[in-house]
Amino acid sequence: MPAMDLSLTVAQSKRLIARAVPQVGIVRRALMEGTVIVCKGSTTAYVAEELTGRRLRKDRYILGRVLPSGFEAPEGMWEGGLNEVVLRRGRPVEGVALADALTELTAGDVIIKGANALDYRAGLVGHLIGHPTGGTLGAILGYIHGKGAHLVVPVGLEKLVTADLSVIAQRLQEAHSDTSMPRFWITGGCIVTEIEALQVLTGVEVAHIASGGICGAEGAVWLRVFGTSEGLEKAANLLREVQSEPSYLEAVEQSRRDEG
Repeated sequence: MPAMDLSLTVAQSKRLIARAVPQVGIVRRALMEGTVIVCKGSTTAYVAEELTGRRLRKDRYILGRVLPSGFEAPEGMWEGGLNEVVLRRGRPVEGVALADALTELTAGDVIIKGANALDYRAGLVGHLIGHPTGGTLGAILGYIHGKGAHLVVPVGLEKLVTADLSVIAQRLQEAHSDTSMPRFWITGGCIVTEIEALQVLTGVEVAHIASGGICGAEGAVWLRVFGTSEGLEKAANLLREVQSEPSYLEAVEQSRRDEG
């Protein structure tokens, strides 16, 4: 079978995944017939952009965040939060709070929420929790299970972890005496990584064969793509489209300059 290799930086992966999420079957149906809620997060900010067709100040569409040691945020970064994006029959609903949108959910609606850890083989994701009642995840899960809504989890392969998530969660729970440290919550859901994104958008088969690199490829994933000549051409075209995606910080700084 014909094949090709491609690599994706973290930002390119986020854009690729975001483009695929609206094409996932349960999301597509909810966009046509119901409600889609996009929770805040770094990856979900890209999803919100794809669903609304407009750019966001990504630093304002985020709650918890993982930063490198010693990171000094530019002045004004993180200031002024944005509301979660809510769409009904594919159209953004302005001014609706997450709590109100949740109460109006019905069976088949979709909530999109990112993750901090990925156990791909088990089909599970882990979420770091800093809020005593579970934060956004604590707010949404009851409605998902109680009303028959779907949880869609866009998450890059950069977040793969080496251990069983249930083991990680148990160890953190047993050793958890410092309440300033985040807790850990495991969920399932419809997981969309780069693998599912390429399958949905181009029909190819995908293998994750390596990770990392240098000169800007730190955190990148290396994928081998198998398919027909047509499928590989679609994948190559898609790669060219996302190659210009700036890093998260560069995108935020550009948004701030545009505003100023």
